[in-house]
Amino acid sequence: MNLTSRLGETAKKYYNKPAYIFNDTSSTYAELDGAVTKFACGLEKLGVKKGDHVALLLGNTPHFVISLYGALRLGATVIPINPIYTPDEIGYIVNNGDVKAIIALDLLVPLFEKMNAHLPKVEHIIVCETPQGASSDVNITNLSIYPKMKSFTSVVGSGDLSFVGPELMDDDVAVILYTSGTTGKPKGAMLTHKNLYSNARDIAEYLKITDQDRVITTLPMFHVFCLSVALNAPLMNGGTLLIVPKFSPKEIFRVAKENEATVFAGVPTMYNFLLQYPDGVAEDLKTLRLCISGGAAMPVALLKGFEQKFQVAISEGYGLSEASPVTCFNPLDRPRKPGSIGTSIVNVENKVVDENGEEVPVGQVGELIVRGPNVMIGYYKLPEESAFAIRDGWLYTGDLARMDEEGYFYIVDRKKDMIIVGGYNVYPREVEEVLYNHPEIVEVAVLGIPDANQGEAVNCYVVVKNQSITEEDLISYCREHLAKYKVPSKIEFLEELPKNTTGKILRRALKDKVLQK
Repeated sequence: MNLTSRLGETAKKYYNKPAYIFNDTSSTYAELDGAVTKFACGLEKLGVKKGDHVALLLGNTPHFVISLYGALRLGATVIPINPIYTPDEIGYIVNNGDVKAIIALDLLVPLFEKMNAHLPKVEHIIVCETPQGASSDVNITNLSIYPKMKSFTSVVGSGDLSFVGPELMDDDVAVILYTSGTTGKPKGAMLTHKNLYSNARDIAEYLKITDQDRVITTLPMFHVFCLSVALNAPLMNGGTLLIVPKFSPKEIFRVAKENEATVFAGVPTMYNFLLQYPDGVAEDLKTLRLCISGGAAMPVALLKGFEQKFQVAISEGYGLSEASPVTCFNPLDRPRKPGSIGTSIVNVENKVVDENGEEVPVGQVGELIVRGPNVMIGYYKLPEESAFAIRDGWLYTGDLARMDEEGYFYIVDRKKDMIIVGGYNVYPREVEEVLYNHPEIVEVAVLGIPDANQGEAVNCYVVVKNQSITEEDLISYCREHLAKYKVPSKIEFLEELPKNTTGKILRRALKDKVLQK
């Protein structure tokens, strides 16, 4: 079984039920499955075949869902790319990923016209109509003047509902997810049909997602968190996607209330924005049975504040692109532990090990490693990096963690983010947790900076509510709650912290800011 064949089965069972709602219009499962089949057929008529690589440069629209499942039904390998990447970033992934066809927003047509000479392997660019494109100078009604470009509508229109795709093997590569490249050029994690299907199935089972669920899908679809948790998992069991093109607190409250949403998935900064939104009321979220947090550690103070105000539980989980992505979630049938990423989901093992790969005692910090049917087969065209990441069947995550006596895991920090002050280990998250408890803090990020005496020093960046609060006020607060060597040596005030498109705070951007001084 794989995602696209499961969609076909779900469409037979729930043919007249809404698969998604987008801009207040809906599409049934029968309509979605038909569009997927016709798009797969249309791609084949263009010469795209099993094993070819197809890139998606799309936002949160039905185009993404149809393109993803259509390409998979054809047996192509999908490479999702953030559409707001720079030309250099897009060019690197498209060329490194040996992309044959691109499916993109119409707003990107001028970009591809300029980049054409630098994309020699790309044979087709399929352009998706958007309201923003219609209101701009982009004209997709006359794409015939660009030999490589076709409209999405024409490709679907050329397809046939009788199309039957090739046989798909469990170990065929379904998706290549390029990591964010925090340590250099991004690497393409190769995820098979088995990887993606098993993780979506196990997430749906663990979170008890059914055909009665209506899931707010506002995380970027090109990101693996949304891809598996808020897109693939609901479609496994006949749930309805409430597609929100761009996150805004006002829109989330509206969509949740008007569509009686049952599940919301977001990163911690989204929950922070919802909590801080002055017009947000618990009544608007009363139909939610579950909120899901991932992508970064959820500050305990934020979690408790959100749950107290909106009366809905947040289940924090953990995952990474190389694991399709989920490995842990806080269970729904046992006590949730604030600050924990929960326990291993079904069919997945998590373990904390030392530098030699030996499991450490309960409560001791080590590197989190993962094993299961969701773990990638390796990085595209990078055999040495693949061998380093996957050892004896275990994926080494690079995250520092500990496990308690009940099997709940806690992320301490990224291995590379740990700060060493005079020989003592300081984990940025523990400093951030203290500051998040301060009533005037909105956001905080902590990182290490070079220090001539101690090797490294603790540096903080904060966003505050009260502009009159001083650096000394916050340092004094930290002295009350932290050991001396953990207390920040410097605190800088910013209007906002740099974030990526999923809302994750970018430590690297802050570190670059320090190095430029």
